[in-house]
Amino acid sequence: MQPLAYRDHAFLDSDEARPLRILAEYHEPLARFTAQHIQDTVVFFGSARTLSREDSTSVLERLRAGAPDGTGTPSDEDVARAEAAVEWSRYYEEARELAKLLTAWSLALGTAHQRFVVTSGGGPGIMEAANRGATEAGGKTIGLNIRLPFEQGPNPYITEGLHFEFRYFFMRKFWFAYLAKSLVIFPGGFGTLDEMFDILTLMQTDKLAANIQIVLYGSEYWNRVLSFDALRDAGAVNTSDVRLLDRADTPSQAFELLRSHLTGHHLPPAGVPTPAVPEIAKTRF
Repeated sequence: MQPLAYRDHAFLDSDEARPLRILAEYHEPLARFTAQHIQDTVVFFGSARTLSREDSTSVLERLRAGAPDGTGTPSDEDVARAEAAVEWSRYYEEARELAKLLTAWSLALGTAHQRFVVTSGGGPGIMEAANRGATEAGGKTIGLNIRLPFEQGPNPYITEGLHFEFRYFFMRKFWFAYLAKSLVIFPGGFGTLDEMFDILTLMQTDKLAANIQIVLYGSEYWNRVLSFDALRDAGAVNTSDVRLLDRADTPSQAFELLRSHLTGHHLPPAGVPTPAVPEIAKTRF
């Protein structure tokens, strides 16, 4: 018997059904966010290649011991990369600590809905660290994963029911922006830069109605990678555009920036009750 069109998997995976797939990646997450009372988020971006201190140290120790797995004597270059990974692991641990601080604070607000929920791309590295820290603080945490042919499975710290799989990058980016009140950008590569500049462009062009904050974490790294002053001096951006970014170098410093912004712009004044129904972040998309 011919299946109904909306149950015909061959049709749903066809070019003709692309608009349906796109709509599904809007409505299905919306239904789950509503069911879990998610009002808004704080998004953590950063490299998927950043290991925890424990894992990076373990790799280095194995290499220094001469690769006991039988793969041969490691090169000096292999050991140097592993040593760099141990140093780089500080960002994993600091993202984990920041997510824990933020989540503990948001839970203590006692709001009817889930406020400022830590959200990541759902994969390894900084994404895992953020979800892990939020879980350790006892809060809900979201993972917006993307189906890729070579990467990434979801990390184990995402709250049940809040792990999302996207086919389309632009729908995944939509959900990053749609609920976000703040973003924290840890050191990363092309993907991290793409996500950061996408949000910056929306802010610069007034396409986001919500007052979103961007915290650039890790001055030592970002000062070597990016020169926003050079963009300003060349006239490519305005001074006000450069000021769209806050900077932090420790979890406590980043947390104070986040708390100040979220309290000042996204919490009601004392004595004003929270709306009974959460208002999902307004955008001008």
